[in-house]
Amino acid sequence: MDFKDLVRQLGDRVSRVKENVLTEEATKNALIMPFLQTLGYDVFNPLEVVPEYVTDIGTKKGEKIDYAIMHNGAPSILVECKHHAQNLDLHDGQLLRYFHVSKAKFGILTNGIVYRFYSDLVEPNKMDEKPFLEFRIDAIKDAQVEELKKFHKSYFDLETISETASVLMYLGELRAVVQREITDPSDELTKHFTKLVYEGSVTQKVLDKFRGYVRHTFAQYINDVISERLQLASVAQTEASVEPQGIAQTTDPQTESDTSAKLMTTQEELEGFIIVRSLLHGTVDLKRIAYRDQQSFFSVLLDDNNRKPICKLWYNGSKKYIGIFDLNKSETKYPIESNDDLFNYASQLQGAVRAYLDSPN
Repeated sequence: MDFKDLVRQLGDRVSRVKENVLTEEATKNALIMPFLQTLGYDVFNPLEVVPEYVTDIGTKKGEKIDYAIMHNGAPSILVECKHHAQNLDLHDGQLLRYFHVSKAKFGILTNGIVYRFYSDLVEPNKMDEKPFLEFRIDAIKDAQVEELKKFHKSYFDLETISETASVLMYLGELRAVVQREITDPSDELTKHFTKLVYEGSVTQKVLDKFRGYVRHTFAQYINDVISERLQLASVAQTEASVEPQGIAQTTDPQTESDTSAKLMTTQEELEGFIIVRSLLHGTVDLKRIAYRDQQSFFSVLLDDNNRKPICKLWYNGSKKYIGIFDLNKSETKYPIESNDDLFNYASQLQGAVRAYLDSPN
């Protein structure tokens, strides 16, 4: 079994057992120690993994971090553990203090489900405020598995990982910038594009007007790209479904009924789904986003679960709406003109998903 299969297997196991893990100590034993074993470390060998590693902080003696992963007799990775239902945003300061007085190059903050990897890329010997790698073990992406593999005992190389961490940090920052600029273009970006097409003086009034133009252009371009891909996929599906001449095709009545039901889904609804899904990139594994079409509305769900609605697209009436849900399943409807307007609700959609991810249930 290769590393990717081992990680997927661990993710499935975490999903199955986490509800029976009731304490922080149980989280370590049931979720985090198997993770360290997946990385190739013998958790029962103190030459490789030291539990309760002592890191004196100033006048505080005997301060301990949950695990230290050792290489060549020195700590290289510190691991701070929390209960799987805890929000990690409340605990990164503790890891920072341990990191500052240690010779370790990397720190991991985890609740056994979410893993955040830190280093000192901005200022030497001071842990960065933001992780350079973050993932959910139960929804890890292939690209993240490849980055995680570099921390495996067999492949661990300090210089290589440091270079990779730097690249990942900047890619993450750039991704966040692009997302912000698409949904809410800054003055600088708006002015840049305005000057390319407008010959007059770029006053604040002109800038405010062109900000809407830039936002609409981004949305329209992305929508056009999505439409082209949908058309190509539709053509490919049609070609694949053509029966060879001379071969009779039989149809199961149930299958025919299901196919008729699927025909209710319009291209506009599919485009809307793809836009919503793209806006959730970086918030959750996109494989977990699904849809179900109904006669009067089109639902976007987390984990294909009706108890986890993200939004509804109300496209079948005279007016269009997007309805966005909170953790209490309360829906707030916003009027829209077209799929382009969905880009205005990125933060609300991301908040709806985070509410489910942060909920212990």
